[in-house]
Amino acid sequence: MIRLQSVGVVYPTAGREVEVLRDLSLDLHDGRFTVVIGESGCGKTTLLNLIAGFLQPSSGSASIDGKPISGPGAERGVVFQSDTLLPWQTVRDNVAFGLRLAGQTLQQRHARADEYLALTGLQAYADAAIWELSGGMRQRVSLARALAVDPRFLLLDEPLGALDALTREQMQEHLLQVWKASGKGIFMITHSVEEALFLATDLVLLRAGPGRVDSVRKLDFGERFATGESARSIKSDPHFVGLREEILAQLLHPHPPASRITAGRVKELA
Repeated sequence: MIRLQSVGVVYPTAGREVEVLRDLSLDLHDGRFTVVIGESGCGKTTLLNLIAGFLQPSSGSASIDGKPISGPGAERGVVFQSDTLLPWQTVRDNVAFGLRLAGQTLQQRHARADEYLALTGLQAYADAAIWELSGGMRQRVSLARALAVDPRFLLLDEPLGALDALTREQMQEHLLQVWKASGKGIFMITHSVEEALFLATDLVLLRAGPGRVDSVRKLDFGERFATGESARSIKSDPHFVGLREEILAQLLHPHPPASRITAGRVKELA
């Protein structure tokens, strides 16, 4: 559905140009859960902003179904790390906010909001004030609001980063349940290797200096949870633990730049 082809992004900064992304190509598909991980400064947020249409590439192209991404669109819903909820409105009215802008009647938007409050496990809090909710519940309201306008793809900008460890694990499980129930494509960025492995059907590792795709891995851990296996069982699986350590090692000890690899080292890597 979404295709990035040889994308480059250059920012003018303090009188000079900084290359953030270079020659990056990536395909995102309907119904898949794509998670991007990488060291700080590798361009994860820039990549999300390109897909969301908040930013245009300096080179290359970004498209949906072959049509250029020229700006934000209803087929892409965005959930940010810090919720952008309206504190003077109830939970139901926050979820229905986009539907109100779309011109739906009060009855239509409340019925739709209640549907997604049920999907995110918040139906008992429909009439609650935002300030009465915990951080994890507020993020579920943000997720329900994004889902209510029925986008094809959800873009999640580190939505769990500000949560405590226990709430974060609970939200990981909830995200997988919502993903499976809704059938939406999801694109998410995170700094947590364990979180990325648990959630992703497609795990993208970015390298910095400038940002580029190092690898894309197909995983099934999230599918296993969605079909009934416990999160504890999955996260203690030797294959899961091994992948986590392998990716952590790659992030802590990135490959040397190509210009520094000797002929002998190239043969060794091959």
